[in-house]
Amino acid sequence: MPRRRKYLNLPLATVRRQLIPSTSVYSVSKLVYLQLCMLKNNNYLSPVIILSIIIVIKFTNMSISLDIKLKRADKIYTEGETISGVMIISSSSDFKHDGICLTVEGCVNLQISSKNVGILEAFYNSVKPIQLVNITCDVSGSGRLPAGVTEIPFQIPLKAMSSKSLYETYHGVYVNISYSIRCDIRRSFLAKDLQTCQQFLVQYKLNSSNCPQLPLKDNRKSVTFELSPAKLSSGSSDAPDFLLRGYIDTVCCSITKPFKGRLCIVKCAAPARSIELQLVRVETCGCAEGYAREATEIQNLQIGDGDIPQNIPIPIYMVFPRLFTCPTLITTNFKIEFEINIVVVFDNNHLITNNFPIILVRD
Repeated sequence: MPRRRKYLNLPLATVRRQLIPSTSVYSVSKLVYLQLCMLKNNNYLSPVIILSIIIVIKFTNMSISLDIKLKRADKIYTEGETISGVMIISSSSDFKHDGICLTVEGCVNLQISSKNVGILEAFYNSVKPIQLVNITCDVSGSGRLPAGVTEIPFQIPLKAMSSKSLYETYHGVYVNISYSIRCDIRRSFLAKDLQTCQQFLVQYKLNSSNCPQLPLKDNRKSVTFELSPAKLSSGSSDAPDFLLRGYIDTVCCSITKPFKGRLCIVKCAAPARSIELQLVRVETCGCAEGYAREATEIQNLQIGDGDIPQNIPIPIYMVFPRLFTCPTLITTNFKIEFEINIVVVFDNNHLITNNFPIILVRD
């Protein structure tokens, strides 16, 4: 009471300077801010508002941090496994809460390219996210947490929703498959709820009956190719006389093993300035007008530079990047496919390209 009585007859600006020295009125709470706005024509504060400001400042000065630490360092899980870890709550003083809950979410976010349907149509005809997993469990009811560091262990199963399968984590341009575990600490209306989120990765479980990846069809056979102006579909009029031969180990590749092969320039009338190896993602999304297919580059490796000599085999070796690639996936709503481009650039800036559709699997 003495503290409240001290500010009973002080002007509003004085109370702001003395009670809220380092924060603005907007950072207090919505309730107190509305009360202050109602008294903008009055030069003095009531005892109720003074008490509310003191309570809000107490909550504002309280330092609370929330973190989720998973037991596995690589954060990789398969369908049916149990996600285990601890929730770490650090507070400068004890505080009351209205409950602690844990939520596991996984979804496929699809985006329509503006190149196919236009900017406005892409904004309004956004495809609804596909929910793969949504599990919520209550860790604790309402209570009080002590000051210091509190660790709460948890275990939650990773199971897909009914009639769904868990796809591998993938970060693309128009298709994004992500999984996360979220912790929420509910608090009273004067204090802001606490929330933190931790992403984890999902991989296919080998030899599983409901694994959605494509089966192997070519038995890992090597593929030979030959490239010349006569075999070019377009742009052969400006191309110099050349002959390229090469082979790749297989077009059905393991995502954990490198893409390998060899390339050789047998003859070339003009010097070849550069040879590049491109990995391309081909994403197809369904929308109201049909399907939108878009190809974007993932990575580009230069395997030859300068005046490349003839009749010397050039090795092809490329590692598939994590997160930006996943096993080839074909569903009713979207597709994720991959291609390899071998690009040869000549001195006159003319370039030729050979395209190889590939299938990525996890084995």
